[in-house]
Amino acid sequence: MSEVIKDRELGAGARLGLDVGPLILFFAANAKFGIFVATGIFIVAILAAMMVSLALTRRVTALQLFSGAMVVVMGGLTLWLHNEAFIKIKPTIYYVFVAAILGYGLMSGRQVLKSVLGSAYPGLDAAGWTKLTRNWTLFFLVMAIANEAVWRNSTTDFWIGYKLWGAIPATLLFALANVPMLMRHGLTKDDAADASEPGPIE
Repeated sequence: MSEVIKDRELGAGARLGLDVGPLILFFAANAKFGIFVATGIFIVAILAAMMVSLALTRRVTALQLFSGAMVVVMGGLTLWLHNEAFIKIKPTIYYVFVAAILGYGLMSGRQVLKSVLGSAYPGLDAAGWTKLTRNWTLFFLVMAIANEAVWRNSTTDFWIGYKLWGAIPATLLFALANVPMLMRHGLTKDDAADASEPGPIE
């Protein structure tokens, strides 16, 4: 039997593929079959990605679990009620929920983000974790507002285009923009690639 791969041994590309792969399938399916078929494929793909993560690392992160649950619940409501508003509002709920958790950690002095990502950035000092948490909290709040503004005031095709060409690149670029600050606070060059990954992308 092959040796089980630990989470730290998964390459940056593999982890990013597990996060972005279901979204790529969603976008491709929407272009050919429409949002309802795409939503069904998205549900199956996100569950498959979680199973692959579990098989390779023997664990699924809290963010992956929450993101997967959101896709199943909101995607299921989209299909059941034949109302695309549910899948469109899902990112907003995700962003607000994560921002609230991180914000609570900041106010209470708890390193919530460190408890999730600490093993990935072992050299990062307390100030680095605080700044990273603050930055992602503000970013997720901005993204929640942006998602609401776009889906409520545009067509479905425009919203999907925004997700593909706006939200995903913005999240990746924001993650990269944090790397110099993190390296000033103890992040090593070997861990810099991990720091550029934002985790599950909505």
